[in-house]
This record gives sequence, structure tokens and C-alpha cells, in this order.
Amino acid sequence: MCEIENSYPRNGIGMKTIPVTEAIGTVLAHDITEIRKGEFKGRAFKKGHIVKKEDVCHLQRLGKERLFVLNISEDEMHEDEAACVMANALKGDGVMLQGEPKEGKINLIAEGDGLLTVQKDVLLQFNMLGDVMCASLHSHTLVKKGQVVAGTRAIPLVVRKKVIEEAIRRIQEANGSGVVSVKQIKKPKAGIVITGNEVYHGRVKDAFAPVISRKISAFGGEIVGIYYAPDDASYIEERLKELLDAGADLLITTGGMSVDPDDVTRFAVRNLGVTELHYGSAVLPGAMILVAYLERQNGNGKRSHAPSRIPVLGIPACGMYSKTTVFDLILPRVLAGEHIGRKELAELGHGGLCLQCEECRYPVCPFGK
Repeated sequence: MCEIENSYPRNGIGMKTIPVTEAIGTVLAHDITEIRKGEFKGRAFKKGHIVKKEDVCHLQRLGKERLFVLNISEDEMHEDEAACVMANALKGDGVMLQGEPKEGKINLIAEGDGLLTVQKDVLLQFNMLGDVMCASLHSHTLVKKGQVVAGTRAIPLVVRKKVIEEAIRRIQEANGSGVVSVKQIKKPKAGIVITGNEVYHGRVKDAFAPVISRKISAFGGEIVGIYYAPDDASYIEERLKELLDAGADLLITTGGMSVDPDDVTRFAVRNLGVTELHYGSAVLPGAMILVAYLERQNGNGKRSHAPSRIPVLGIPACGMYSKTTVFDLILPRVLAGEHIGRKELAELGHGGLCLQCEECRYPVCPFGK
């Protein structure tokens, strides 16, 4: 619980001198140095420190009988109090505060493993105010429990209350549920159909299955089935239906996504009865990805009264030979329950060019950022 003692003097702006025995609850206006011969020389108390009862004896041992302290008026806030208020407004679901504020700064950490999401437009409006700031990791970063995902601080030692109030208003009006959140990632049950005459007839060894299986396993998911299919839309469609019957809640197809006459995978997905289909993204590698959504049906073949949308991802050939592609950018977002539509695929263009480094360091790189 972030609670800051709010017992500052309320009689005007500036500094005043008071006896150290009367300084409890006041704010130091300067650093205080301590020197212990042969042992220590440095700062014992930092500017902005709130004097506590147990500090009085220590200060007296340092020869301090009187102190310069800050006057904080009714329309101001101490940096630590301001940081606490801001952090509570900034944090969304899956995020908590890391201890108490210190020197006007406090970190926000992930309550559990998941996908970080940042409301970038709201964060910009917050940071435009001045006197306050928040820095975060990139949105859509995979994070671990306890990892620092953002930090906020009041920049001056004493902040005007109206600045803090305006910062909170901007958050609440734009979002109302925090700016920084961590979404839990669902463990998928994936069904895979690997297409292509050359693989189906054994002319070429499949390289897709181990790649996709490894990436699904990285999220704790399972593979409910892998089928191989020729370049036949009806055959691919039937295999996808069988995977749905086997309990798949994520369908993945590979290959057959370009413009050759034999590339019919996207037509098979369309014929499956998807309610939404998007072909193409602003990412290299991965421009020819397909993202579609299928409404789950009940056992009678009718649409369920409580529909559940099943994502269908069609991965082009680059997913076989490039270590990192658009699939790596989209998969965690899909598993976190985000909807990926035309706008989301287009937004990936900024930062969507992979540098094809000799040693891939993704996600510690600019790709997808």
C-alpha cells in the first residue's frame, strides 16, 4: 500500500528554520552530510527527506539543533506523495506498485507473466504536462512476474496539485482503467495444417512443423494435431474442421499464401466460414500473413448462443526459414485476447522491418517496436 505521511507545514511557500525537535513530519530543504573518521563520509539525509521521530537523535549526533525545512502549501504536494498518486492512476490490470516511492520515483511491476500493453496516446498526454513523467517498456513486450514495466516520478521536489489533478484527469477521461497493463496469455490448443504438394507428396522435407511446435510450446500450449495437405482448398478445409472437432482453439496454416495458382490456402480458410479475414501485413518478413476469425458453432452446426471466436493464422513461407517474423509479433497478442484486424496489421509497419542480423537477438531489438 502506497501511503505517504501528509503532515507538512501549511503556512506558505519557501524555507524556514526550526528546532530539530520540532521537525518531525517536515521536509528537509537540503542534504545533510555525516562524517565518521576512518569509517564513513557521505550523505546521511537527502534533500526532500521527511523527518521521522527516529531521525531526531541521529540529527542531534550530527550537531544539528536547527534545520532548514520546506513549507509545502495547501496547493502543493511533496514528490513522494505525488508519485504515489500518479502510480495508482497509471497502473491497470495485472500491474502493481513496487514498494514505496523514493526521491519522488516509484516503479510499476507485473503481477504475473503476460503481455504488457501501454496506452501510448494517453501516456503522451500525461508526459506533455511537464513536472511529471512516466517511462515504460514498449507495448506488447512479453514480461515476467515481478519485472519492472514502467516507472513514474514527480520531477520537482514540490509539485503543484493542479498538475497532478490534470494528469489524473487525462488518464481517467481517456481510459479510466490505467495506462499500463499486463494481460495474461492463454495456453493454446493449436491445430496445424501444413500445405503444399511438394511436402504432401514427400518431394521436400517439412521444416514448418518443428518451428511452429516450438513457438506454441514456448507459451505452454499443446498441439492437438498436425495434418499435411496438398494444394487443394477442399482438402485443407476438411483438415481444419477435423482439428476443430479435436478441440483446437487456434488454427494455424502454413504455406500456400502467395499469388501462384496452386496457392489456395487462404481460399480454404475463407470457405471454412470465417466471419472476418485479413490478408497481408506491413511487416517484413511476413507481408503475406493471413489473420481470420471463426465463430465457434455448437454440435448441431448452428451458431452458439455464446459465440467464441477462434483465430486462424496463415503463415507464409518466410516462417520456415526466418527465425523471427510477423508470426512472432502477432501470436502473443492473439493469445492475450487482443483482436488483430486491418488497423493492427497496418500499425506494425512502423518498426516492422527486420534487420536480418547474423545473430538474432529478438525481442531485444527494434523489430516490432
